[in-house]
Amino acid sequence: MFLNQDKFSALIVRWHKAIKLLKQHSSKIFTFLFAVSLSLSLIISACSPNNSVIYASLPSFSIGKDPEKVVRIGHQKFGSLSLLRAKGDLEEKFKSMGLSVRWNQFPAGPQLLEALNAGQLDFGHAGETPPISAQAAGAPLLYVASSPPNPKGEAILVPKDSQIRNIADLKGKKIALNKGSNVHYLVVQALAKANLKYSDIQTVFIPPADARAAFEQKKVDAWAIWDPYFAAAEQATGARILTDATNIVENREFLFASQTFAKKHPDRLKVVLEEIKKVDEWAKPRPKEVAQILSPLIGIDAGVLEQVAKRRAYGLELITKEVVAYQQRLADTFYRLKLVPKKIDVSQVAMVSDQKPN
Repeated sequence: MFLNQDKFSALIVRWHKAIKLLKQHSSKIFTFLFAVSLSLSLIISACSPNNSVIYASLPSFSIGKDPEKVVRIGHQKFGSLSLLRAKGDLEEKFKSMGLSVRWNQFPAGPQLLEALNAGQLDFGHAGETPPISAQAAGAPLLYVASSPPNPKGEAILVPKDSQIRNIADLKGKKIALNKGSNVHYLVVQALAKANLKYSDIQTVFIPPADARAAFEQKKVDAWAIWDPYFAAAEQATGARILTDATNIVENREFLFASQTFAKKHPDRLKVVLEEIKKVDEWAKPRPKEVAQILSPLIGIDAGVLEQVAKRRAYGLELITKEVVAYQQRLADTFYRLKLVPKKIDVSQVAMVSDQKPN
């Protein structure tokens, strides 16, 4: 038996929401759901390839642990948080403060921020687009920092033998992408740069694993994707880069805290940001070592991850007014295209600073 992990991740996020609601109404129901959760986690483990851990973990019921002493962090495949998890530095720092860390891995930013919205995460990361949809849905997120722009880390791919040679050739074609992910904005802006409308293409909204299969089977004409899935597809399929994000969008990785966590535990938030800064400084000159450390954690070949590590942007930048203005333009574009249901003000959920972290 084989489970599609990306689809199951979304299911688990919805399970979190149900748990949260039912917990408020009946202790007996909650006890029952705990038993079901435990059974389900065993089934997931058995059905996952090589008994690997599913991306989004089930609700945590840490017997004997004070939930106020647990910091819940979500991460995706690759990135500073994945490396921080693999190295264990944050656990050591928090242990000295009487705290522990619970990690949750997700296939993409929209799923991660959905978990934050459901109250299951304190901290996490995502690209440019997911927080726009999340804020429009009422998620209590707070932008606290970002990476530098990384336009080489995402692209629109076509099969190596495709007749599509430029963005203009995408008119009328099917493009696979994860709805609301960072590449969604890349597609929108790349089309505009080629004088095409968003309505000139057929969007096929599927998560990375399913998109890879559809791309290889040529059920779609192009695929908008980010690293490390991008690098993996390049190496495995010989996919051709139609365009990356250079001179189109910035492709920043944003770091988020729940508003409650940031207000209640600024000391913990400071520690997380400090440790991310440290691990980035350590990783920048060590792409091979980074790849070797992350490969067993996220299940991607070390050769692929080394390529990703070499072209990744490193560093931690706090949120500036310029970054907020960029995100506001993105939000306004998505509202105009009816990709989000209402107008939002990004500045309302941004921890703006003109200072760089020490």
